[in-house]
Amino acid sequence: MRKKLGWLVFLGAAIVATSVGALATPPQGFTSTTTAQGRFAPFDVSNYFVSSKGKLWFSLQKTKGPSDGYFLTNVWQPGGTTGWHTHPGHTLIIVTAGTITHYDGDDPNCTPHVYTTGMTLVDRGGSHVHIIRNEGNVEAQVVAFRLIPAGQMGRIDAPDPGNCPF
Repeated sequence: MRKKLGWLVFLGAAIVATSVGALATPPQGFTSTTTAQGRFAPFDVSNYFVSSKGKLWFSLQKTKGPSDGYFLTNVWQPGGTTGWHTHPGHTLIIVTAGTITHYDGDDPNCTPHVYTTGMTLVDRGGSHVHIIRNEGNVEAQVVAFRLIPAGQMGRIDAPDPGNCPF
């Protein structure tokens, strides 16, 4: 009986994994190149700075367990897309060329967030499903730093959440 239950659980998991893979929206006209990577031991870092005008800047980051850090160069051809996806950790992004448009999977209005050269954004990762597209007519590029749990895949494909008309 236990053996049958084990096979039933395995078969169910295989069906779910196959279904999610079949519904995923793969990237098109998009490449991501790792330019550097390394493993960080757990850390707890905080810093602050007070300007001469009394303005406070504060930064805090803490990890539990080792983390993999990646510097990436991402390139979108005109019309290119990352496909719907998420990451197990967050990513800091700087647009270095062109324009990218970011959409959130949980936004029922499919609000476009447009970023041009020199602008920045933070992809919070986790359960935050999103897509980034190049809706312009020139190549778009970003550099990004991603921090994720050690040994995990940096990208998790996701099905189209159905909130955007494209």
